[in-house]
Amino acid sequence: MKLFSIKNKNIVLTGATGVLGEKMTMHLASQGAQVIIIGRTASKIEKLVEKIRDQGGKADGFLADVTQEAHVQNATKQIKNRYHTIDILINLAGGNMAEAVVTPDQTIEDLSADAMKKVLELNYMGTFLPIKHLFPLMLAKGAGNIINISSMAASRPMTRVAGYASAKSAIDNLTKWLAVELSQKHGPSYRVNAMAPGFFLTEQNRSLLTEGDGSLTQRGDKIIAHTPMGRFGEPEDLLGTLQWLCSDASKFVTGTIIPIDGGFSAYSGV
Repeated sequence: MKLFSIKNKNIVLTGATGVLGEKMTMHLASQGAQVIIIGRTASKIEKLVEKIRDQGGKADGFLADVTQEAHVQNATKQIKNRYHTIDILINLAGGNMAEAVVTPDQTIEDLSADAMKKVLELNYMGTFLPIKHLFPLMLAKGAGNIINISSMAASRPMTRVAGYASAKSAIDNLTKWLAVELSQKHGPSYRVNAMAPGFFLTEQNRSLLTEGDGSLTQRGDKIIAHTPMGRFGEPEDLLGTLQWLCSDASKFVTGTIIPIDGGFSAYSGV
């Protein structure tokens, strides 16, 4: 359907080689988009690019650590030389560190200030820097679309994930601020939104949610009990919202944080 088409759009994705990122990138390529992957591990980029091309998709990859401005500048220069303009930027890069988590037997005194800083840099600066440098490639096109990745931890602060929750809260604020900034200064063809996944099993949180035998941890049990749909999300659950936000079907949508959480954010627990 043309309304939801993303065919031939140049879509830049950071953090595309993770569990959720790969599924999203593969989907966009299957819909006819030219996916442009930015990552910090050459072997992972090459593997994903090859996988997409083997399935008939269009993919390209560039090496950069998105927390390092010089890296992002260099990748942007290469993308500009090859593609001239881009349509969409999806900031998937993010993550957590064990030292920025407070376990049940710890207190705030046990948090590593260095780890907290690194988690904030990865999630916030790793989103801000690609926007800063790649946005001019949208200006050259006369339109642009930025999609950030938030989290349920941003709007519903949760135990343990101190650094990650703080960083994702900042992403929510940045998303709304940019939506206003870009529309007012550059026109209504520029929009910024965020997707806020609920609980999906990834390498990042698997040990928090499941035991070695696959059964739920106490935390995992609590999450399922507070999710009306009664399950964790599957990577495929993100694709409909992703397609909608990338397409003209959402052209009057900006400054929003879209929850994809099985009802978690709507449930009070009673």
